[in-house]
Amino acid sequence: MGRAVGIRDVAEAAQVSVGTVSNALNKPDRVSPTTLARVLAVIDELGFVRNDLARQLKMGAGTTLGMIVLNVANPFFADLAHASEAAAEEAGQTVVLGSSDQLEAREDRYLDLFEEQRVRGMLVAPLDGITQRMRRLRARGMPLILFDIHADRDFCSVTLDGRAGGELVARHLIESGRRHIAFLGGPLHQVEDRWLGAQRVCAEHQGVRLTHVDTDDQTIADGRAAGAVIEAMPAAERPDAVFAANDLLALGVLQALVMSDQLSVPRDIAVVGYDDIDYAESAIVPLSTVRQSTGLLAEHAIRLVLDEADDPDHSHEQLKLSPELIVRESSSPR
Repeated sequence: MGRAVGIRDVAEAAQVSVGTVSNALNKPDRVSPTTLARVLAVIDELGFVRNDLARQLKMGAGTTLGMIVLNVANPFFADLAHASEAAAEEAGQTVVLGSSDQLEAREDRYLDLFEEQRVRGMLVAPLDGITQRMRRLRARGMPLILFDIHADRDFCSVTLDGRAGGELVARHLIESGRRHIAFLGGPLHQVEDRWLGAQRVCAEHQGVRLTHVDTDDQTIADGRAAGAVIEAMPAAERPDAVFAANDLLALGVLQALVMSDQLSVPRDIAVVGYDDIDYAESAIVPLSTVRQSTGLLAEHAIRLVLDEADDPDHSHEQLKLSPELIVRESSSPR
């Protein structure tokens, strides 16, 4: 990490007094908006840590890891956090959890908070790929492991092979007699690996149609809304299969279609989800899905972050784990 950045370094770089920097940190109302913005920009650029005790600690000396997930209310991320806590405990570490709730400002706050507390490393499921703030953290020596398909060679990452997962689902639906598959989920950049996998398989089969139904989020409510739209479609335009980007969306679609007087799952519409959360098997129509092993994801992530903390110059690994298709009643063949 090198020498810790001090308040005098910030003052010099921002061309203000030490007192002004102190006010910017502790009493920002006493600093003009222009000066405050300049000081905060320098703080971010230099990696100043305002906690004096934490600033004196060397990176890697602690036993705390920071973890940021997209939404802890999503059972998949709750399971991933639980598995990460268990894997960290085995290694003598403690995980502190934060949920960005898919808000960029909140993700930034957690990144800043964990750096201020001098955690030994961070595990992050990013909202929108790698940000400049993350790159600056890496440049300052913070071990940073991503649960992300878009990670580049400058970062360690671990994720499920989403393209392979999408291929498994599309192939299963086609072999089950489905010819119009609706891929449900957004924002698309967060799930495009699954979309691209399904797209590839569908393109290989003549007479198979794949369409995308976008959603603002990936919740049960979004799934219910999409299910209502699908139910209201004319029969000639209605898909005969739904591949949902996660199980919450799939469960919402199931709820909407099960309440329909005209449609039946899987007779008229097959439904497949993604993640294999606990609720999938116990749904009113047991849900077919792609299983992600949160235990394996967590074990690899904890290993990678501790390896990087012990040896900052080690080569970065981008791991893709193989998916498993779990077939249940919601996508039974016609």
